[in-house]
Amino acid sequence: MTLNDFIQIGIYLVVLLLLIKPMGRYMAHVYADQPNRITRLGGGVERFIYRFCGVKADEDMGWKRYAIAMLLFNVCGMVFVYAFQRLQQWLPLNPQHFPALSPDLSINTAISFITNTNWQAYSGESAMSYLTQMAALAVQNFMSAATGIAVLIAVVRGFARKTAKGIGNFWVDLTRTTLYVLMPISFVLAMLLVSQGVIQNFKPFVDVPVVQTTTYANPVTDVAGNPVKDAQGNPVTKPAQLTTETLPMGPAASQIAIKMLGTNGGGFFGANSAHPYENPTPFSNFLEMLAIFLIPGGLCITFGEMVGDRRQGWAILAAMLVIFIPLTIGVTAAEQAGNPIIHTLSAVDQHASALQPGGNMEGKETRFGIAASSLFTAITTAASCGAVNNMHDSLTPLGGLVPMWLMQLGEVIFGGVGSGLYGMLAFAVVAVFIAGLMVGRTPEYLGKKIEAYEMKMASLAVLIPCALVVICTAIAVLTPTATATVGNPGAHGFSEILYTVTSATNNNGSSFGGLSANIPFWNVMLSVCMFWARYTLAIAMLALAGSVAAKKHVPESSGTLPTHTPLFVTLLASVVIIVGALTFLPALALGPIAEYLMSAH
Repeated sequence: MTLNDFIQIGIYLVVLLLLIKPMGRYMAHVYADQPNRITRLGGGVERFIYRFCGVKADEDMGWKRYAIAMLLFNVCGMVFVYAFQRLQQWLPLNPQHFPALSPDLSINTAISFITNTNWQAYSGESAMSYLTQMAALAVQNFMSAATGIAVLIAVVRGFARKTAKGIGNFWVDLTRTTLYVLMPISFVLAMLLVSQGVIQNFKPFVDVPVVQTTTYANPVTDVAGNPVKDAQGNPVTKPAQLTTETLPMGPAASQIAIKMLGTNGGGFFGANSAHPYENPTPFSNFLEMLAIFLIPGGLCITFGEMVGDRRQGWAILAAMLVIFIPLTIGVTAAEQAGNPIIHTLSAVDQHASALQPGGNMEGKETRFGIAASSLFTAITTAASCGAVNNMHDSLTPLGGLVPMWLMQLGEVIFGGVGSGLYGMLAFAVVAVFIAGLMVGRTPEYLGKKIEAYEMKMASLAVLIPCALVVICTAIAVLTPTATATVGNPGAHGFSEILYTVTSATNNNGSSFGGLSANIPFWNVMLSVCMFWARYTLAIAMLALAGSVAAKKHVPESSGTLPTHTPLFVTLLASVVIIVGALTFLPALALGPIAEYLMSAH
């Protein structure tokens, strides 16, 4: 690694840590209904929403009612998004006259956006109208993020309350998250992105003359549109000149802001944050990276504030950083080292110098280089965001292993907004249970005894995503229709399949690339992965919250394991790593590790 790599990673972490404390305390005030300038400003709107929707804001829900409300709201969202895609050719704001999407792609996209996955088997600028982007996809960017945060806040209330029957009101948590957290910050971030050159308009696509005219072979077609072939069966072509290029337009900045803040990740354009209209400058790149971790990091502080012990939030945050920082350095070092096969070619210089960043620049934007691309890769896969500013399929084998494994750890290293932290709390319950077994005492966490029911719910939350990834990967590699879509043979092709299933199941949504996913098999199977992983985990954690909320508070004693110390941070990080390693090491050995060993020889 170069000094520039360390400086960029260091600056990012310092700025992030400076921002998440005020962010976390602000969110704690929002959910505790403590007045501040923003909640006073939006109080009238909030009360109007409750009256209009018939919501009783002071009604406390048990965990089952909370889960049913959450599921109903998301299923309605799925129907809404599906209908927009199927009807878009008859709806306004479609200047390019895009037709309806196929049924399997539409259901895949609908489930993808309600589950905060934002997996995209389509390219936005060639498939989605402006209205579909704004009214269907962007709205779900807000709603799916707010759903994840609402579930987390209910879980935290479960640990904070004593002998209570309810864990909060889903509709209130959803409204406050959207109104006081997501919308104001999204507006500010969208304005900053526009200042950097991110587009925000409703213009039709623009044809512009190219700088240099290019001649190419244009296939000849008959009147029916079929390619004409010669006597030998080869396609007939004729010379043609490329004189103009079509530039896509659209309301991109407003959607990109919430895609980053809500760890959604779905790009307005197919190239996502590698597209110059989505991410034009190094400063916009830095803003987008900060936005991805801002709320997940801040929620750790919110957690400490709400349970009445700030040290608990810092301990969870420390466990996340203990895993994140070494893996970030790992992917950066792998990319900076470059490709060992290309090293043997004297014509290609992979050493960093004053004139070039060196390393593996395949698939990367020159305006970002190695450090910003590798850091973005680690952030987006740690945080369940899925936005990309470089092609992950072009990472070195070990560089590609890191983002894959970050997702396979359960998306709890920061993770998605809300979902990452409640996933980490499931691991915390498992960690205190293991510690309790070691000393022969009933485990406690935050003053609540962890018994058989809580362990069952935490185990379901930890194991269901792992099982889905392993089982669905096995199904895919045994299905000829699925393997026919792989872009590369051998170990790299297996990595493409493993990454795809891992990304969808863990609600990340980033694409490794190289695999053509828009076929019925992938659209259906990945839809099942996204839906089950998102809602079974959320329901299990709500059940756990309902159980611990009803329990009495147990005073600390000499046998209580402190859960804010470096010892617990180490234990928690170890449990996360061991579960991830034991589950996925054999699969990783068949993919990126095998590819690395082959390239090293």
